[in-house]
Amino acid sequence: MENLYNILGIAPNATPDEIKKRYRAMAMRFHPDRNSDEGAQARFNAIQKAYEVLSDGQLRADYDQKFNDRIVLDAEAEAYELWRSVFAFNGVKV
Repeated sequence: MENLYNILGIAPNATPDEIKKRYRAMAMRFHPDRNSDEGAQARFNAIQKAYEVLSDGQLRADYDQKFNDRIVLDAEAEAYELWRSVFAFNGVKV
């Protein structure tokens, strides 16, 4: 299961205003009309999906419940992915 909070680079306790602000910044950064990088379209689509779920109160509650109830098979890989998303958001390639 993909961590939607990592996609937007926000904490799970982010407010709706923080989610909206981060979405707008990232959508502008990765919009295909502004960014010609190879993975920009895929990243933009992931950002849109994350925003759709996290900006809707009921969808966010359902997502949080499913995400918190899952079984973590590889905690080290999940931690690595979290750090990788933080570095990637700040423009550092890992």
